[in-house]
Amino acid sequence: MADQKNAEPGKVEEKKRSTSPGEFVTQVRNETTKIIWPTRDETVRTAIFVFIFMLILSLFFLAIDSAFGAVVRSLIGLLQ
Repeated sequence: MADQKNAEPGKVEEKKRSTSPGEFVTQVRNETTKIIWPTRDETVRTAIFVFIFMLILSLFFLAIDSAFGAVVRSLIGLLQ
């Protein structure tokens, strides 16, 4: 009864049908056939891009960290 109060007028609520394990596996297989997998060349290019970007970012953060470290060391040196 409480469910009927929240339902929109004129609409009958439908019970959700449970999916059997066999039907679930079939649906998963059907969905995986729709996937467009990257080619080997695309995968290699993407991996190289990620590696280069990682190197650039690591050098950037090394420079920022070194700069902040130098500033902190100079400020500490002024206090002593």
